[in-house]
Amino acid sequence: MIKIAVTTQDGKKVSGHFGMAPYYRVIQVDAGKILGDTTREKPHNQSHEHSSDHEHGHHGHGLGRRAIQVIDDCQVLICGGMGQPAFQKAQDAGLDIYLTGGSVDDAIQSYIKGELKSDQRRIHSH
Repeated sequence: MIKIAVTTQDGKKVSGHFGMAPYYRVIQVDAGKILGDTTREKPHNQSHEHSSDHEHGHHGHGLGRRAIQVIDDCQVLICGGMGQPAFQKAQDAGLDIYLTGGSVDDAIQSYIKGELKSDQRRIHSH
């Protein structure tokens, strides 16, 4: 059995930015079959905006840890994009990370079939 966490804004689409997604859809899969599908609130920063004077080096360190702790029972993380610090925290937590877009259901089915690809260009420097 494996649990897959997918960042989402609406439960239907993979969220384009890890830090902005308010939810995870957590899908439990065993032997290619979906056994469970729940939604969890994810700590995030709703007011996060990029500006030229934004200091990325000091933003969101505690938030990133809390956002990962919510899915500490998951083995896989699917999201549309994320900053390098969040990516590193997720890797350090032992998560297998896939960066992709589209619908949550399509991403899950692609993962189950072994066809999901991760686009490392979706990691942005923070």
